[in-house]
Amino acid sequence: MSLRRPAKDQPETFEFTSSSMEEANKIVLKYPEGKQQSAVMALLYIAQKQNDNWIPLAAMKYIAKFLDMPYIKVYEVATFYTMYNLSPVGKYFVQVCTTTPCMIRGANKIVEACKEKISDKENELLNDKNCSWMEVECLGACVNAPMMQINDDYYEDLDKEKTIEIFDKILKGEDPKPGSYRGRLNTEPENNRKTLMDVKNA
Repeated sequence: MSLRRPAKDQPETFEFTSSSMEEANKIVLKYPEGKQQSAVMALLYIAQKQNDNWIPLAAMKYIAKFLDMPYIKVYEVATFYTMYNLSPVGKYFVQVCTTTPCMIRGANKIVEACKEKISDKENELLNDKNCSWMEVECLGACVNAPMMQINDDYYEDLDKEKTIEIFDKILKGEDPKPGSYRGRLNTEPENNRKTLMDVKNA
């Protein structure tokens, strides 16, 4: 695993918004008295979601106080798990799966679209600092390969043209519809269902 370091430019302060605070309190209440520190991963994710998809050091310190735990323990969790971004990735964070199933179904074309529409390099913010992309390992949607994740949503059954259409929308501040881009429902076969067609006997 490569060494992951926080961004050089850091905000001085961080605190939960009212909605984030409400969500954090609900999560903490799920743990027994004295075990609240177990909520650290969930709270880091809340902080990341609130802060345009990345976690500043100020947020780690804030969460440490919130959970009454040493700051270094929060830092260890945040820097260990790659699901946490330690530097700005933009409002729209694109993760392209390039593991074998997606690769053999054309993931390289999705990467080409990223380089053309966002940046030649991974983890490099677009000029308006609104978007960035990176290659990742399996995202668990192999049946609908090739696919990518943008923030919390999956975009599946892609080709280069459909990917560029999606990027054009997010770069305009629009929210493209997630799911299959070949019109499939979930992971059904290309030409609709082939089994359990008799509803009475299903």
